Amino acid sequence: MESSGSMKLTPTTTAFLSSLLPNPKPHSILIPSCSAFKPKPLKTLTVTTPNNTPCIPKSYAADVSSSISAVTNTTAASSPRDLRSRLQNGDTLYGLFLLSFSPTLAEIAGLAGYDFVVVDMEHGHGGISDALPCLHALAATGTAAILRVPESSATWAKKALDLGPQGIMFPMIDSAESAIDAVSFCRFPPAGIRGSAHSVVRASGYGIDEGYLGSYQEELLIMCQVESVEGVKNVGEISAVDGVDCIQMGPLDLSASMGYLWDPGNRKVRQLMREAEAKILKSRSGGGVGVGTYLSGFAMPHDGPGDLKSRGYHMVSGAVDVGLFRSAAVEDVKKFRLSLIDEDHDSEEEEGKDGDEKYWSE
Repeated sequence: MESSGSMKLTPTTTAFLSSLLPNPKPHSILIPSCSAFKPKPLKTLTVTTPNNTPCIPKSYAADVSSSISAVTNTTAASSPRDLRSRLQNGDTLYGLFLLSFSPTLAEIAGLAGYDFVVVDMEHGHGGISDALPCLHALAATGTAAILRVPESSATWAKKALDLGPQGIMFPMIDSAESAIDAVSFCRFPPAGIRGSAHSVVRASGYGIDEGYLGSYQEELLIMCQVESVEGVKNVGEISAVDGVDCIQMGPLDLSASMGYLWDPGNRKVRQLMREAEAKILKSRSGGGVGVGTYLSGFAMPHDGPGDLKSRGYHMVSGAVDVGLFRSAAVEDVKKFRLSLIDEDHDSEEEEGKDGDEKYWSE
């Protein structure tokens, strides 16, 4: 007796099964020959967006990638967008300080049209990991990011620069020596002491940008803050240091160093500010556009953005994100409180009117 796992076919059974197949060739039904297939030509489908702008199919991407690259390079060359190029072009740039470390507010600032945003790690609560999402948001809007480090040190500069900002701001620069140190923190050896991880950090596109080492010095804006009596005394020498692109005046700390913490608009503070400005602008006199150190500053209640521009400032920071929200919030609550008072007053008048009418109607 045969086992249940095997079965022998008789000649009669084999002949019967073969008669059921239209073509006895093995697998001819499952895999037809290539000649059997004649693909029909694909129809062209035109799709338009709501504003009647034709969509570009993905299959066209490879064909036009080189053209897009050429157009992008041409546009970048004719309309410089990085801070240094715009300053050299004679532009006056308007910016905002970001202390909240909110990527949403950073994005709004970029969409609103600010030329630059300073992500402030000196007075803001955040650090490097908090700054990165803000840089992502600003990059998405095409807005330049500047990182202000908490202190002028090689470690902070290295971590900030690895994120790839367009500018870096060093606080409390009081002498030419400290300015020279700040510049050295930004440059790789042998020109400086910046630690190198350029093959894997965001600044170089994580190593994809092969031209980073050849262009980073020309594209980075180095800003030194002068915000003390000692700094103003040495501001001429500071602005003359090779690699210092911009002097950021700090009126609040300057007033504090003079004993006028609560009075930055004091006449003596304003006088010292004018002396510092004159020394910085002197470095640009007679040199033409793009020569010398640029002047940057904060707008104050007594010294608005227009005032700064009229005195030769090329970079003006008009507000702080936290301050803008504070003012809007306080004003919103104030309006609501006043509306309640007005409603109560109107209600009392209406009640009095009703009472008089009732009295006289009787």
